[in-house]
Amino acid sequence: MAGKLYVVGTPIGNLSDFSPRAAQTLAEADFIAAEDTRVTIKLLNHLGIKKPMVSYFEHNKLERGGVITRRILAGETCALVSDAGMPAISDPGELLVAQCAELGIQTLVVPGPSAVISALAISGLPTGRFTFEGFLSVNKRARREHLQQVAGETRTMVFYEAPHKLCATLVDMLAAWGDRRIALVRELTKIHEEVIRTTLSEAARRYSEESPKGEFVLVIEGAPVPVEEPLTLEEAIELARTFLEEGASVSEAAKRAAKESGHSKAEIYKKICE
Repeated sequence: MAGKLYVVGTPIGNLSDFSPRAAQTLAEADFIAAEDTRVTIKLLNHLGIKKPMVSYFEHNKLERGGVITRRILAGETCALVSDAGMPAISDPGELLVAQCAELGIQTLVVPGPSAVISALAISGLPTGRFTFEGFLSVNKRARREHLQQVAGETRTMVFYEAPHKLCATLVDMLAAWGDRRIALVRELTKIHEEVIRTTLSEAARRYSEESPKGEFVLVIEGAPVPVEEPLTLEEAIELARTFLEEGASVSEAAKRAAKESGHSKAEIYKKICE
């Protein structure tokens, strides 16, 4: 009988955020697939858990994915963890989950901290609709193309960024989109957690003068929603005439055109009867 894959969220900074269910899952799994075994061993030592591990990261995921799925199909249970946060979200574990889905392996989630959701929640920006864009490319051209592609995005956008790339990213965002509100969330759940609510122009200026420290989540307001220009009276009359050609009565055509344009039905009716 095949085993299972558990996708286990791990702390993004504060070890106290690790749930009892997550700890139990690691303790009961046959083995752990870890992004970096050196990081995961610290968590296991903190929990008093001893468990065999298999490294699974960006540069070995193609080869290790086959090894892991074969073990699961043979009956073992695997717990997949990343260095911090939810595996498979902007993370190599995405491929392993897809492979398990293709092979019919049961995959279960043990939710944990997420930098995306945590940063969004404390950003002070709209949270009803948002898009997660992950890490931008280190390649300047690819990064700028990505930013141009989302220039018209009206939802709040969330990006991950490393400190050594932050200044260039902010400058490119400002060039691509113009000035917007941004919340720079750094060191989430750690001692020096900080939320800097400002604008792209001010953030670019600040980090051109000082060196950023820590990992950042950037939460940026979306583009303004385009406001449609209201129809002129002449356009409303033309619209009513289109409805007439489609078979509507004069009264019905005037009523529909008035509803879509905001102009008076009586005024439109009078004009199309002239």
